[in-house]
Amino acid sequence: MREPSSVGFEGNGIVSPPPQALLERLKDYGQEDAFALWYELSPDERDLLVKDIESLDLSRIDRIIRCSLRSQGLPAAAIEPVPESSVSTVDERSQEDRERWWKMGLKAISDGKLAVLLLSGGQGTRLGSSDPKGCFNVGLPSGKSLFQLQAERILCVQRLAAQATNENSASSVQIHWYIMTSPFTDEATRKFFESHKFFGLEAEQVTFFQQGTIPCVSKDGRFIMETPYRVAKAPDGNGGVYSALKSTKLLEDMASKGIKYIDCYGVDNALVRVADPTFLGYFIDKGVAAAAKVVRKAYPQEKVGVFVRRGKGGPLTVVEYSELDSSLASAVNQATGRLRFCWSNVCLHMFTLDFLNQVANGLEKDSIYHLAEKKIPSIHGYTMGLKLEQFIFDAFPYAPTTALFEVLRDEEFAPVKNANGSNVDTPDSAKLLVLRLHTRWVVAAGGFLTHSVPLYATGVEVSPLCSYAGENLEPICRGRTFHAPCEITF
Repeated sequence: MREPSSVGFEGNGIVSPPPQALLERLKDYGQEDAFALWYELSPDERDLLVKDIESLDLSRIDRIIRCSLRSQGLPAAAIEPVPESSVSTVDERSQEDRERWWKMGLKAISDGKLAVLLLSGGQGTRLGSSDPKGCFNVGLPSGKSLFQLQAERILCVQRLAAQATNENSASSVQIHWYIMTSPFTDEATRKFFESHKFFGLEAEQVTFFQQGTIPCVSKDGRFIMETPYRVAKAPDGNGGVYSALKSTKLLEDMASKGIKYIDCYGVDNALVRVADPTFLGYFIDKGVAAAAKVVRKAYPQEKVGVFVRRGKGGPLTVVEYSELDSSLASAVNQATGRLRFCWSNVCLHMFTLDFLNQVANGLEKDSIYHLAEKKIPSIHGYTMGLKLEQFIFDAFPYAPTTALFEVLRDEEFAPVKNANGSNVDTPDSAKLLVLRLHTRWVVAAGGFLTHSVPLYATGVEVSPLCSYAGENLEPICRGRTFHAPCEITF
């Protein structure tokens, strides 16, 4: 281990040693190697290094590193399938239930009780873009970005809630949108919203906040230096949303606005039903702390995390596909004919505000992060090290009650993760899922389609400003013919 010597020389002058108090604090946590190259740095670089170390909450980071390394390889309780009573399946849902939940949800929205929380820290690197993922246009006829599609769905729900509760105007109903960015996407996201005039939303109903970063470490828990004057850091995962909401005092902001329920989702889903009144009504009706929309696993080895029960009578939680051995992944429930572990997590969640407060405190107290072995940029070139992350589903083990709500993949899940040309989850596959769903809506509303390419390769797009989930389309579509591909607006 290198430690800076007590004195160094620069030109004809003597270089003062590192700030003693800071060096002692680093020693307390076994991280004094961060100052190993102190005497080789320029005065400006030494200032940068001191500022970088001072910006770190060393005691918190030390606790996270120790707790996370210690939890590695500890035996976890056996997993069991989710009890049938915890899931509302599409098959068993009556029309009466759907209508009741829809009305309950719209009432809660018009009362200002719902906020929407968007996880948008990622760049579109795998899509071949350095822009925030939400800026991405999947190639729909309208050319709208993911951010715009989501904003317009919020506008539509506000209007539906105002109409359902006889409010005079849609502007009397406002859903607050909290958008988590990362240091890599924050400025670009804010500029994108400003340049598009917030897509018709009021600027004050949108709040941006940043997820945190955490140092990357070697396998024995020491900081990896990206440069001689900067510690390598990475975003703390989408589960960093809980500590970010707490540290930015946004949980208090939600409470002051009278918000009771939070709809939380990931940005990279072209079909996401943002602020879904039916899901909200179901959530309120069940009286649970947490809920998740789920889709049925397409086949046993599909690479998706699934909900399980951890231990007998234990909480519901998510296990990653890599943690489920193939015999469990293939096991069938003879009574239902479904896979025993069939409910896929698709990052569509609903939480009470009270529960979010509990989670933020519980995760902070336990300080256990997932460790991912990755190539980390360092002063020695790329080196293997550990990134520490929390995931959004880390909340579920803290929930006293959780309910799952099955949705249909082709209605609500069009992931945009990989560049066109990949096998799955591309902009093209997401675009087709949107066009096919909207084509079904238009035909059901009495519309007709003409098309010069096969229908399976095209379709129509319905603007979210016209319809949220296929409702209210008859006046626009009945008896009319549309040439695919096109966008249907008012």
